Amino acid sequence: MTALRETNFQLPGQTAFYRGKVRDVYTLDDRLVMVATDRISAFDHVLPRAIPYKGAILNQLAAYFLEATRDVCPNWLEVTPHPNVAIGQRCQPFRIEMVIRGYLVGHAARVYATGERLLCGVPLPEGMVENEAFPEPIITPTTKADAGHDQDISREEIITSGLVSARDYAYLEEYTRALFRRGTEMAAARGLILVDTKYEFGKAHGEILLMDEIHTPDSSRYFYADGYAERLARGEKQRQLSKEFVREWLIANGFQGLEGQHMPEIPDAFVQEITARYIELYEKLSGLSFHRDDTEDVVGRIERNILGALATK
Repeated sequence: MTALRETNFQLPGQTAFYRGKVRDVYTLDDRLVMVATDRISAFDHVLPRAIPYKGAILNQLAAYFLEATRDVCPNWLEVTPHPNVAIGQRCQPFRIEMVIRGYLVGHAARVYATGERLLCGVPLPEGMVENEAFPEPIITPTTKADAGHDQDISREEIITSGLVSARDYAYLEEYTRALFRRGTEMAAARGLILVDTKYEFGKAHGEILLMDEIHTPDSSRYFYADGYAERLARGEKQRQLSKEFVREWLIANGFQGLEGQHMPEIPDAFVQEITARYIELYEKLSGLSFHRDDTEDVVGRIERNILGALATK
C-alpha cells in the first residue's frame, strides 16, 4: 500500500499555498483547493509515517456530512473532483475551533481526573466517571494554532479579546449545537454514538460558513452504541471509532507531544491497523463500501482532476 505524503502543485491562478497538519491547501483568489493527504496528526504533531487511504476516507466522509448538513448550516464546499480533493469558497476563518462534547472522554476526562471542575469556563458536574454522558453537550472552544498546541479558551475570553464578536459567536454556538444534533442522529441510525467533535467556521461575503471537514475520525470520536451502558457500568473501555487509539498507542510508547519527548517509530503492523480502522469507520458511518484506489500515479491523477474541475468553472 502506498500513501500520499504531500503534493506540490502550481495551479492556474494560484496565489498562495499552505501545508497544514493533514491537508495541502491551494488558494486561488476567492476559492480554495484542499488536498487531503495521508498524513496523520496526534497531540498537534504530524506522525512520521502516512496512513494509506486515510486522505480519501477523510475527504469523502467530510463531503458526505457536508452535503447532509447544508440545511442546518451553509458550508464552503462546491465540488470534490477526486477522492482526496475538495474545492470550495475561500473564507476568512475565525481563529477558534468550536469543540462540543457530549461525554466525559479524552481531554475533558484527563482534565477532570486532575480534580479540575471548570473547562473553558464551563462548570463540570461532580461525581462523573469517564465515558459518562454530560447532562447536555458542552461547548469547549480552543484557539486555532498554525503551529504547536491549540489552547482552551472560554466564551468570555473569545469575545473580550475580540477574536469573535458577541453577535457572531452566538451564531457559532447555535450552528455548533444544531450540527452536533444532526451528527448525533446520523450516528444513532448507524448504531454509533457521536461522543465529541469540533467545527471550524469562517466568513465569505458577510455570511458565516462551516469550513473544512466535519464528523470524520480526524475531528470526531464515536462509540458503538451496542454494549455502551454495560461497559460504562463495569468501568470498562468503550468500543470506539476514532483516532484515540493512535493517541493511546503514542502515550503507551512515551509520547504526548510534550517538550523533550521523541516520537516513537511506528511499525508496519500499526500503520495497517490504522488504515483498517479508518476504512471501518467510513463504511460504518456512511453505509457504503470503500474502494481502494491503487493508481500508481495518484499525484498526477489528482492534479489532472483538479485542473479539469477548475476549467469548468
